[in-house]
Amino acid sequence: MAKQETDPLFQLIKSLTKAEKRNFKLYARRINGKEDSKFITLFDVMDDVDVYDEKVILKKAPSLIPQQLSNLKSHLYGQVLKSLRLIHINYDYPIEVREQIDYARVLYNKGLYKQSLRILDKLKQKAAENNEEILQLEIIDFEKLIEGQYITRSIGNRAEELVNESRHVTKIIAKTQELSNLSISLYSLYIKLGYVRNEEDYRVVQHYFKRNLPDYEYDSLSFNEKVYLCQSMVWYYYIVQDFVKCYRYADRWVELFKSHPAMIKRKPDLYIKGLHNLLAALFNIQHYPKFAENLLVLEELKNSTLFSQNENIQSLLSFYYYNDKINLFFMEGRFTEGLVIVPDVLEIIDKFDNKIDSHRVLLFYYKIACLYFGSDDNKNAVKYLNKIINLKDVSLREDIHCFARILNLIAHYEMGNSDLLEYQIKSVYRFLVKMDNLQGVQKEIIKWLRKVPGMLPENIKKEFQALKERLEETLKQPFELRAFLYLDIISWLESKIDGVPVQLVIRRKFEERNG
Repeated sequence: MAKQETDPLFQLIKSLTKAEKRNFKLYARRINGKEDSKFITLFDVMDDVDVYDEKVILKKAPSLIPQQLSNLKSHLYGQVLKSLRLIHINYDYPIEVREQIDYARVLYNKGLYKQSLRILDKLKQKAAENNEEILQLEIIDFEKLIEGQYITRSIGNRAEELVNESRHVTKIIAKTQELSNLSISLYSLYIKLGYVRNEEDYRVVQHYFKRNLPDYEYDSLSFNEKVYLCQSMVWYYYIVQDFVKCYRYADRWVELFKSHPAMIKRKPDLYIKGLHNLLAALFNIQHYPKFAENLLVLEELKNSTLFSQNENIQSLLSFYYYNDKINLFFMEGRFTEGLVIVPDVLEIIDKFDNKIDSHRVLLFYYKIACLYFGSDDNKNAVKYLNKIINLKDVSLREDIHCFARILNLIAHYEMGNSDLLEYQIKSVYRFLVKMDNLQGVQKEIIKWLRKVPGMLPENIKKEFQALKERLEETLKQPFELRAFLYLDIISWLESKIDGVPVQLVIRRKFEERNG
């Protein structure tokens, strides 16, 4: 999962679309006026090669001098970014506003204060309408700078206006930052550990959450404050496994954007993330109708041209869609049918290699392994579980690392690899103890697998039944539910007792729940 380091300029050039490359060529020749400019030559060569190698680049472009290559690359990097800025200014509101602030700065430097203030006044109104408080404060500070040197109106009233505006916006920014800090801290905790494991974990998370949650009155909050409050609530309730409350705040998050449709275009990443978290909550509470409805919304966004100019949003839409699509197959008990999207998922991982983080890759591998396991293809399940087990760095999503090993034991049991089981059980046990992740469910499964060699064939169904009953009792205990969020072990046991495929058991339960 480790990504090969490559040159930043090479990465940037390879990320360009055909239209962006064409635009750069036009831009570069317009500002340079020479067809044989060295940085254009360097651009063409780097665009042509598949792997970054300076020796190959210099060989393909003899006019480039090795000693000048570093400076030339730096210059080209800046020019490519400038050309991209000219394109994206039409699709990214903050870029557009900052360009106008730059124009106001130029007018100010020339002593044209009234013209500068006229631009800033219009920008400030637009920034307020689009909930861009940080830009709004930057504009107000600029206005104060100008008013402090050039009195354009009644200085008393104008000064008071600017001071009041500054105080109001500063308060909004301060609370927004408190809430966004809380949200990212909780997310970081989830990425490291996953769900709370026990009462001690719960108390630590609860204490941290209450200590850092600022006082608020929801109706008086700004749009951004509400979004980050919902984010914080979603992550908190997700970590402590209160999925009903998690659903409520995720739903409020999405509805907030729907009631401000312009903000979907302004802040698409936050809207899409909210939609994905809503789907995750609906999956965990097994609310199929709403899940299917919202997955359709996500799919329509993915297939639309609304964000075609933003590769970051395109990658997020792809990651979230395929993750939630796999969850749909899990929910419906259609594991074998779900295998059809595995090549698409692997293509997405490869396509967005430099954009997808290790956490998402880890999650995809685990979900793919579960698809194969649910399809009774244990060999391929083990193949993807090994991609997780063989990682040296286990600091990310410790819970996934632990349950991948449990599922791996069960897959080897299904394959009849009894010789491997004894060694692997000891290894997994040591790993779980080391990660402080040995709970009731894991203990029962490992204890049962240790007894496998001595079990008589005629007693195997009774042994499965006994394990099922013990796990169902364990499930009643607080915080043991998390084990069943990673692996539907009860359905697997029922499949062994009834002698039918596990996906058929899950499918029957799905049909009973949804008529």
